[in-house]
Amino acid sequence: MSRDPERKIMRVRLHREGTNILIITMAILLAINVPLWIFCHNLPGLWIPVTVISLVLYLLIVNFFRSPRREFPGDPTNAVVSAADGTVVALEETFESEVLKCRCIQLSVFMSPLNVHANWFPVNGEVIYAKHHKGRTMAAYLPKSSTENERSTVVIRTPEGQLVMMRQVAGAMARRIVTYAKPGDEASIEDHMGFIKFGSRIDLYLPLSTEIYVKIGDKTIGGVSQVGLLRPGK
Repeated sequence: MSRDPERKIMRVRLHREGTNILIITMAILLAINVPLWIFCHNLPGLWIPVTVISLVLYLLIVNFFRSPRREFPGDPTNAVVSAADGTVVALEETFESEVLKCRCIQLSVFMSPLNVHANWFPVNGEVIYAKHHKGRTMAAYLPKSSTENERSTVVIRTPEGQLVMMRQVAGAMARRIVTYAKPGDEASIEDHMGFIKFGSRIDLYLPLSTEIYVKIGDKTIGGVSQVGLLRPGK
């Protein structure tokens, strides 16, 4: 079954992870364009295309680092919420060998460079594990990227005692994974868990008893789209 929550009016701000990049990019573009405006003002065929390309490039970077304020519209009790904006690219039963050491439902969302790249906690609870792994930078939509790419793993214990694992996976364009979660932190589905810069993927590992609300190809909104419901397991 698929639930398509209504979008609420969202106030958009820029994520703090983009501050330095936006400032440096602005300085570089001004260093390129200002001399053209001063010394080549009589050559519009030169400075106009450069200015337009610079403006488009800067707006794309601003778009990438947008950080909308969001509120989950449903009942958060036992809810599993998408940790990222993007497209569901994997939904299968698998064996999680890093931490949980058991069979789980893997639900993966791929983020293109045009998506918001802030990451939300998928469930409420307490962070009990967080670890960063170095690795490769193959395309994030490939299955092997979950275990071979640079990644960061976080495990959350829900108030009912169930364990949910979230993995941030770097993609071919990603250059930095930022993870705010630390063991002992409170996890809330309305809070940012981290950020990945330039193309990436989020994997969720859920108990087999979880009721899934999405299918491969569905679009998700981080912090808003409910992708599942935790059910009591054995």
